This record gives sequence, structure tokens and C-alpha cells, in this order.
Amino acid sequence: MSIHSIYIVSKSGGMIFNYDHNYPKVETERTFNFPLELKLEVRNKKLIVVFGGQKDAVCAGQTLLSINGKPICEGPILEDGTNVVEFLTNEANFPTSLKFGKSRMSTNEKMFLGSMFYPLYAIASQISPEPHSSGIQIIEAENFKLHCLQTLTGVKFILITDPKFVGVDIVLRRVYEIYSDYVLKNPFYALEMPISSTSRSMSQCVPGSFVSIQIVVSVKITSILFREVMNIRVSQTFGCIAKTFDILI
Repeated sequence: MSIHSIYIVSKSGGMIFNYDHNYPKVETERTFNFPLELKLEVRNKKLIVVFGGQKDAVCAGQTLLSINGKPICEGPILEDGTNVVEFLTNEANFPTSLKFGKSRMSTNEKMFLGSMFYPLYAIASQISPEPHSSGIQIIEAENFKLHCLQTLTGVKFILITDPKFVGVDIVLRRVYEIYSDYVLKNPFYALEMPISSTSRSMSQCVPGSFVSIQIVVSVKITSILFREVMNIRVSQTFGCIAKTFDILI
């Protein structure tokens, strides 16, 4: 049971913050003969399975990661400059070993998905038979759950978790508290703007210890959320939950 990702979406649908904590690694590699039984299409400089597969866990939506052990770069091309599409259409290159898997989403893809969730949330509120509906709170799938908490100001906190994860309400409200304490109270932060690495120094008294810390907004949210809430300790001392972070997690 784990938390996969967290997203903070502004009231206008823009992505404020995103972080992947436990990204499941699903990869399948096997040998293919010509002609290729899969239909592949270039999307966002990646070769994506759009039709076929289903066998050996290769399915639509997965990305071609490597050919004969050679990783594929954006383009898509191999490290030696070979065009992947041309390689796969040449019968002389077969049989060949292909590895498929789920690649990490780019920042632009996450921003697109965040903007898509905003109208879905609004539609759910409007079509609900109950007046003053709160909109989407949970979306449950076979392998994950999406949990959403919308604040009074319209900011949405989205958590992607394992289906068996418990205590989501506590985690979401804790994230909201951290956002309020370390983002909204930052005098250099502009509302609805992405949470960046802009930092300021301050002295903070933590119960049980006095710690001089440098608050880096994005680091603070990430570190406290996935170290305190998920019981990954920053320090063996109970009161010391803050620490100086020199680099992002």
C-alpha cells in the first residue's frame, strides 16, 4: 500500500505542484517477428502502442523503451541515430527483441491532465442529482484510486494511491495544512503560480528542538508529506521534523 503521486491544481485548472513518489515499474520484453503484430504511433516524440498486443502484458498505451537492449531516445531514435520507425519497417532487422513499458509522464503531460480534470470535476458537480454536490471525490480503478479534496478557494489536492491504501482523508488534509503553512504564508509566492524552488531563510522553533532551517517551498511540501505522513523519518528525534535540504528529493 503506497502513495503513487500527488497533484495540486489551481481553481482555474492550472497545475501548481506535482510529485511522483512511488512510480510502478511495469516492463515487458520479448522477441517479435516480421510483420510486427502491434500498431505503433509516434506521440510526443515517443513510440506508443495504439492497437494490438494484450499478450505477455504488452497493451495499448505502453511505450517502446528499447530495441535489442539499446534504449530509445526522443525522436524516436536509437543512441546511434537510427530512426526507430524505419528500423521496424525493415524486414531484415527481424527477429528483434523489443521492450515495452509505461514511461514517466513529462511535465507538459501532467499539466494537460491537470487541466482535463478541472472540467470533469465541474461536470460531475452539475450532473449530480443532489444539490450542492461536492464533485469528484474518488475515482476507483483496478490498480489505483484517485482521491480529490477541493478547498473553499477552489484549489484541488489530488492523490493517486494503491487501491488498498487507508487514511487518505488524513493525508489530504495534512497536505492542505502544509500548503497553507509553507506556500500561502510565503510572502514571495504569487497565488495560482507553480510552486518553484524560490526559497527564504527563517528560524523556526520545532517542539523539542530549535532548528535553523531554510524553507524551499517545493522541497518542504515533498519532504514533510512523504517523510512525516508516510512515517519515513527525517530524524530519530520526535520533535525534529524539519531539516535543511540542499537538493530536491
